[in-house]
Amino acid sequence: MSLRIITSPAKKMRVIDAPPWPVREPAFLARTERLLEALRALSRDEAQRLWACSDRLADLNYERVHTMDLIAGTTAAVVAYEGIQYTHLAAEVMSEDELAWLDGHLRILSGFYGMLRPLDGVVPYRLEMQAHLAVDGTRNLYEFWADALYEALAAEGCDVIVNVASVEYARAVTPWVRPDGPRVLTCLFGVERDGRLRQPATEAKAARGTFVRWCAERGVKTLDELCDFRERGYELSVGRSSDDSLVFVRAEQNSPSCDEFAPPDANRSLV
Repeated sequence: MSLRIITSPAKKMRVIDAPPWPVREPAFLARTERLLEALRALSRDEAQRLWACSDRLADLNYERVHTMDLIAGTTAAVVAYEGIQYTHLAAEVMSEDELAWLDGHLRILSGFYGMLRPLDGVVPYRLEMQAHLAVDGTRNLYEFWADALYEALAAEGCDVIVNVASVEYARAVTPWVRPDGPRVLTCLFGVERDGRLRQPATEAKAARGTFVRWCAERGVKTLDELCDFRERGYELSVGRSSDDSLVFVRAEQNSPSCDEFAPPDANRSLV
């Protein structure tokens, strides 16, 4: 049994001149260059509408687009992204063995880079997967990437894709699943409140990062091992799980406002 974990990137990024160091270029760099050309063709106002961001962030990222070097001064993807999930993943303090497992098993989905291994070299960018950027005759990034990300995972020889990505990013992979290719198993993290399961957005990100770190620490090899995840008070709910999903539940701990929890259909995960 060979598995790959897919997860989402973070909007905020940083440049770090410290280990873990990047060891390779991203696999889809040629496609990224085409996206960069499309971004450079936009006016500043068009770019801001695409990014749906503040004036300050639009100015910052518009300058980045026009000065970007995709090869020089890169940072390993797994530490370039900043956010709750990546704080809890804590790759910068992993051992060499844990980083090796992570690089072999984790795949970060990206609107700009397509799919990244943790030690791929990246530069800061802003381009979410749901962006309506017309490139090469396609209307948006889902059409641009099409089945390329799923097929790349299949080409790695994995049997199961363990999905801990958000809906936005999982949609770049799950619609392309074919019967003779790797199947998708979605992991969900719910908080039990008033007899119902809900998913606080902040807690879900923390749980995803913790889950990936836990897998790396143990060098997980099989799906059965995933069922033992019990960090942050979570425990597998066998009754709520299925062939397509593993549902981990923890009791209410004064969580902030949260979204209603519902099991996904075969092609989606929760936000």
